[in-house]
Parts: sequence; structure tokens; C-alpha cells
Amino acid sequence: MARPAYNVYAAECPTRRALDRIADKWTALIVGLLGQRTHRFGELRRGIEGISHKVLTQMLRSLERDGLVLRVVGDTIPPTVEYSLTPLGRTLVDPLAAIRDWAEQHIEQVERAQAAYLAAQQTTEPPPRPVAAPAVSAGPPPRGVRVRHSPA
Repeated sequence: MARPAYNVYAAECPTRRALDRIADKWTALIVGLLGQRTHRFGELRRGIEGISHKVLTQMLRSLERDGLVLRVVGDTIPPTVEYSLTPLGRTLVDPLAAIRDWAEQHIEQVERAQAAYLAAQQTTEPPPRPVAAPAVSAGPPPRGVRVRHSPA
């Protein structure tokens, strides 16, 4: 049977789900650590600063569901849980390492470009237009409203 023709640029293409998974910053960081060796949950959490317990749990479940991570529960008390990459997950180690490396090598250029863009936006935007005062109605005031006239 022939492999279907996928087109990642087509809105309904299932490859978009794979891109969503691998384009996530947490995926890149988790795969990076698991590419080095098997880790326990706490080791992953300590190794990835800024990731919450909840997000790490959700990400590991998603990566396991997608066949990228293997979760092994040890026969100990308390149970030990270890995470490692599957053969499919290992195929992401080098591409995601290249993306992490690119980010570290080019972040200063990106930050300079962002600062230049913001500076240009602030100098090229026209000043805000004055807000016109609401029109005064020449009709009678609403029922129950007293109008005091000041002497002229």
C-alpha cells in the first residue's frame, strides 16, 4: 500500500499535530534531557527550570501518548518511575538539539531585532488623535433630571 501524500501546509493534514508536539519549547527541553539518559520525574523537573509539576506531567503524558517517551514503573515501594526516549523519540534528538543550539547562538541578534522593531514602532506611529467631546443634545433633559443654568 502506498504511503499517503502529506502536506503540512494543508489545514487538515495530520502532520500538523506532529508539528504542534515537536515545536513546543517543553518538548525540546524534555527530549534534550532524555536524549542524554533515562531520568526520573524529579530529575527532569530540576533539570528544566521554570516548568511546573503540572506542565511536566501533562507533557510527559502527551509524549508517551505520541510514542516518543517510554514510562516505566519500577517494582519498588514506593514505586520508582523512569522516563526514556523510544526509538521514535530518539529520532528527534538531533533536530531539536539543532534548534536549541540555534536559540543559544542567535538570541542576542533576536533581542536586538526586537528592540529595533519596538523603537521603530514608537517613532513611526502617529500621535493619538484627540477624542472629541460628546455632542450636547439640544433637546429637553431626561425626565426627572434638573438642569441648573449658570448666570452668564
